[in-house]
Order: sequence, then C-alpha cells, then structure tokens
Amino acid sequence: MSRLRTSHALRTAAALVAVGCLASGCSSIERLSQIGEQPKLTAIDNPTTKAGYKPVSMPMPTPQPASYNPNSLWRNGSRAFFKDQRAHQVGDILTVIVNITDKANIANETQRSRANTEDSSITNFFGIKKVPGTNGAGNMLTTGSVASSDGKGSVVRQEALQTNVAAVVTQLLPNGNLVVEGKQEIRVNFEMRELVVAGIVRPEDIQSDDTIDSSKIAQARIAYGGRGQITDVQQPRYGQQVMDILLPF
Repeated sequence: MSRLRTSHALRTAAALVAVGCLASGCSSIERLSQIGEQPKLTAIDNPTTKAGYKPVSMPMPTPQPASYNPNSLWRNGSRAFFKDQRAHQVGDILTVIVNITDKANIANETQRSRANTEDSSITNFFGIKKVPGTNGAGNMLTTGSVASSDGKGSVVRQEALQTNVAAVVTQLLPNGNLVVEGKQEIRVNFEMRELVVAGIVRPEDIQSDDTIDSSKIAQARIAYGGRGQITDVQQPRYGQQVMDILLPF
C-alpha cells in the first residue's frame, strides 16, 4: 500500500514539474545548465528576421518635390543651412521636458450642534393625569433633544517628476498647433517602466533647441508607472480587489 502511495506521489510530482516547465518555458532548466559559466552574449543578427517583427509605421508629412534654383548652393526644402530646425510638421520630433512639482495642503473642519427643549405644561391628557413625582409639576408632554456633529478632513500631497522624453508630431491642427505624443519604455530585469506624454503645443512655445516644457502643453496627458514582478507584489490580489468593489461595508 505504501509503495502505491509513493508511486502516486512521484507521478504527481513529475506532472507538476512538467506543467511548471511548460508554463515557464523551461527557463529553470536553462538556468541550471549555465551554473558556473559566464552569461553568453547574444549574437548579432538581422532584427527583421526574428519572429514577431513588425515594421514601424508613423505619421509622415506629405512628400514635397525637390526644386533647384540656378546658381544656388543649396536645395530648396533642405532641413539645414540657416533653416529653423524646430518641429513644425507631422513626423517631426521634439523633446518634452517633464518638470512637475505639485504640493497641496488642505485642512477643513466643520462643527455643528443643536439643543431643543419643549415643555407643554399639560397636566391632563385625554383624562389621564400624571402623578407628581420626582420630576415636580407633573407635565404630560415634555421633550428634549440634543444633536451635534464634528467633521474634519485634511489632504497633504507632494509630487515631483523630472525627466525628458522625445515626442512625435502626429497631427497638424488647422490653427497651426501641433498634436504630439511620446512614449518611453525602460526594462530593468523583470520590471518595465513607462512614460507617456501627449497633448497640444504651440509652435511659438518650442525653444530654439527643439524642446518644450510640459507646463506649456495643453490637454496634457502624462503617465509615469510600470509593470512587472515588483509592481505585481505591490498591488492587492485580484480577489481582494473584487471584494473591495463588491462589499458595501
């Protein structure tokens, strides 16, 4: 009987190991095979031949035919030689300087109190008389109420974010303003950090070095966060989040 149990336990453990290997892509076995060896460098290859490769598609300006002037040293429409290099059309790139320093300190307190007393001086109510006692005169209808409330609230918040991100002009509005959007992803080990910036800018607010401050972006949408193993540990479990939404108390 004990042999059957041992055999069943071994088969169960082997099945669990097989399922874990399939779920993790056998990464554990690969790590075990590299114990005591230096990490191997990835070979240089053509990225377009890798599985899942997808060409980048970005909004581009309308192509303009090249024109040449007689006795001219420069071609019309060139991007340099005393030409304004600031972003001004679809597909151009500019640098957004994200500099956010918010601080809020709010404290509110509300107090309310009320005291009411009603004495009817009625000693006979529908033929019923109150026997005088410790309360003295023996009035039939005497009421009193006391209500009070005290509410306090406070908000203390301080946020700071300083970073730079390159954004692409995705749309040119009829009034000349530019719609920009930029996204930056940084992966360190198993944690991904994301920075997203989007909004509307005026060409006049773009500096000579093709940068713009985030405070001058209208309808700004700035998101800074991440995802990965550390972020998963910091978040409540899915079951707890569902219970927080469903439970009314």
